[in-house]
Amino acid sequence: MSDVMNSNASETQMLEPVSFDEFEKPTYEKWQEEVVKALKGGDFNKKMFTKTYEGITLQPIYTPKQHQEAIPKGVYPGAGEFMRGTKASGYIQESWGVSQYVEESLPKDANHASLYEIVKGSSIHNIRLDEATRHDQDVQVGAAVGVGGTSLSTLQDCSELVERFNIKENPVYIETGASSAILLGMLNATLSEQKKQVKYLKGLVGADPIGVWAKDGALHISLDTAFDEMAHTVLWAKDNAPHLRTVLVCGDVYANGGANDVQEVAYSLATAVCYIRQLAQRHVDIHTIAQSMMFTFSLGANFFMEIAKLRALRIIWARIMAAFGAGESDRAVHVHGRTSAFTKTVYDPYVNLLRNTTQAFSGVVGGVDSLEVSPFDQPIRKSDDFSRRIARNIQVMLQTEFELRQPVDPVGGSWYVETLAAELADKIWAEFQLIESKGGIIAALKEGYPQHQVKEVLAERFKNLAYRKDVAVGNNMYANMTEELLDVKAENQDTLRQKRAEHIESFVSRADAKEIAEVQAALETGTTEPGALIGIISKAAEARLTMRQIRKALDAGDIPSEMIEAISAHRWTEQFEALRMRTEEYKTRTKDNVKVFLANMGPIPQHKPRADFSTGFFEVGAFEVLKNDGFETTADAAQAARDSGADVVVICSTDATYPELVPPLAKEIKETMPHATVILAGAPPKDLEPTYREAGVDDFISVRANCYAILNALQDKKGM
Repeated sequence: MSDVMNSNASETQMLEPVSFDEFEKPTYEKWQEEVVKALKGGDFNKKMFTKTYEGITLQPIYTPKQHQEAIPKGVYPGAGEFMRGTKASGYIQESWGVSQYVEESLPKDANHASLYEIVKGSSIHNIRLDEATRHDQDVQVGAAVGVGGTSLSTLQDCSELVERFNIKENPVYIETGASSAILLGMLNATLSEQKKQVKYLKGLVGADPIGVWAKDGALHISLDTAFDEMAHTVLWAKDNAPHLRTVLVCGDVYANGGANDVQEVAYSLATAVCYIRQLAQRHVDIHTIAQSMMFTFSLGANFFMEIAKLRALRIIWARIMAAFGAGESDRAVHVHGRTSAFTKTVYDPYVNLLRNTTQAFSGVVGGVDSLEVSPFDQPIRKSDDFSRRIARNIQVMLQTEFELRQPVDPVGGSWYVETLAAELADKIWAEFQLIESKGGIIAALKEGYPQHQVKEVLAERFKNLAYRKDVAVGNNMYANMTEELLDVKAENQDTLRQKRAEHIESFVSRADAKEIAEVQAALETGTTEPGALIGIISKAAEARLTMRQIRKALDAGDIPSEMIEAISAHRWTEQFEALRMRTEEYKTRTKDNVKVFLANMGPIPQHKPRADFSTGFFEVGAFEVLKNDGFETTADAAQAARDSGADVVVICSTDATYPELVPPLAKEIKETMPHATVILAGAPPKDLEPTYREAGVDDFISVRANCYAILNALQDKKGM
């Protein structure tokens, strides 16, 4: 053994140091020369630079020589402006929170589902409330049940919802709407009834009144009332549940409206600053405010942009909090990330799994504190055990199989990401300052400025999808013609409404009239004692008042908010989905479709590239494409087109053959099929387009064509 070791040692000593001097050190200029050659005449500046929706131009390559100034020097995780994360140890000691939401309509079902999620790998009880509950309404005023989440109305509902929750171990995450005061009061009464100490309650029971106002266009309470109740929740939590946050700033309203990342963060920061000022006016100190706030952001499709967004957010928030006099530890931002609902699709929904994976990955690399991965069937129906399991396991795999808990700041020092974060921070700061110059987010929303800006980006996104500059797999490209839509599994509203109505009537029937009168009077009178409102609400809940009744009493003398233009939620593929559904509904009703005949000219190698392109182009609209192996003469092609009874005839061949083929073929088709639409596959030279149109060509399809507009026009012509 010693001989072998000595032999290995001698061989090691004989190895000479490796030198790369024989290779020429590449320069950016040399690299650019090679790229220009590879482009074969293509414009380097057009082909190699990408402009994002944020107005940032992405460089083709990032080098230390060009971008080293963007790399922060001497910056450590958990310190300074928190660019590199809010914890020095990253996720090594404590992982991000796995927050798989449940949305069962009835509280008992939501309880069982959430407990199951915890057993299977979640660490946070994430409960989505239905629209009625978020607006303090119930079936007694005609509200629907379970739309968007779980229906709560009574103290018994809250008790069923949190039964067997281990509040010492598992935080909660509940978005409450414009105010969290009523639910917080009910939870306080529930935990007392269950002999649990409310001081252990942690996580979020949070309100975002400005976010709800922007989303709905109105609030059922005034903004002043919302801010008053917010102050009560913050001060109550400070004294009773110090690890619970009750102020939420949710960027979803902007992200789901189609906003870019600059807009989402800038308007969210402006909202947070408004909350700080409103709470400060109500005598809440900056330390308490800092500990009460949580941000929620969507994680979109641009992987590196989402990472940079979170880094930029931390920098700007730290500076804002410093300006308000917060200590260093209070300048760290607490972020709940959720995979984007805007990018999810109804068609080819299993691709949503891949979208979720990259979006969750960017959130973890960016340093979120907790993460919510939406089930793949989110835009279609409520999640079930299967779809939640897959969503949850994406996070579990990121923690275990991918070991993403290990690197503290995996993108730290990246010339690309650091440069992108710096550029993004500058743009966010400029947009934030613009909102401030308008008098803040409330004044800006009244003016309609954020609404207009978001609408412009949404229009640009739709346009890029229509022209297929952006690709949504399975929707505007690569459509699956054999796909069957997932079952919506619609809930029976009549049954749900009956159950909820019977429950509420039974619950309130056992109330004491005298006790109700006393607590209603206390609610209507209100209180100026900091945080005391939550205790009054708790007593009202114990007296068997419903959320709606409590809200009615609290609103005595109050007026609803001012109406503004709402920022409606969208999904980027909704237009193409509607296009395809229009075709499929017509097919079901009439047993007919838009028939597209491919007039393939010449042998297969000659026409195949454009025939394949045309097939994919029209299948996006679920049209019937009639294929063939090609024709030798224009007469044969025209005859076959007539025999097919097609609505659309697409001429497919090469640019070199078109001048000879197109005029006679298009003319014959038009003469014998006057109602057919004739389309040429390919973008014609400017000098030949008039000739082709004169011969009978109605339109052209190519990579520069507006796919959505062309298919929509053909549907109109068919009478769909």
